[in-house]
Amino acid sequence: MNTPSRLEDLIGSLRCLPGVGPKSAQRMAYHLLQRDKPGALRLARALDRAVDGIRHCAKCNNFSEEEVCDLCRSLKRDPALLCVVEMPADLLMMEQAQCYRGMYFVLMGRLSPLDGIGARELHLERLVKRALEQPCEVILATNFTAEGEATAHYVATLLHAQGVRVSRIARGVPVGGELEHVDSGTLAQAVLERREVAE
Repeated sequence: MNTPSRLEDLIGSLRCLPGVGPKSAQRMAYHLLQRDKPGALRLARALDRAVDGIRHCAKCNNFSEEEVCDLCRSLKRDPALLCVVEMPADLLMMEQAQCYRGMYFVLMGRLSPLDGIGARELHLERLVKRALEQPCEVILATNFTAEGEATAHYVATLLHAQGVRVSRIARGVPVGGELEHVDSGTLAQAVLERREVAE
């Protein structure tokens, strides 16, 4: 039996999503067409509006509907702190933790030569320009993966060469974690990054 070409096109389009293989894409397409046509139309309209109306903030590189996003325009943020994160989801996590009140720069990825992602794709020249706009501390909050560590090292080297103060978020035992359940790598890092207890 031949699948209608428009259905094939829909299934193929859904496969562009991360983690969606041919079977998942097929199930999604069938569900949208058979059980949720209004949802399919909402999805199509939302995608169309997002693609047309969302751009990158000129300052932090995060997604924004404006030239400069609300966060970068806020007078309540500390402009002397600039936190570098990999993705918008990482920025949201930082904001949800309510532990940071500075500015951000979103790389929209991490260095990954095997995937063809280098310094140019991460807009590092824009990051350096932003860090030099005024004296600040740049806090590297990339993930603790091989690519995230490589990215942090590369960015730190780049910024140190410009005389910028750079720090890296710490890693270690999670809040509420018990030592017997922590992996040895995390425990070792927590010991290495220990700090003095104030009197």
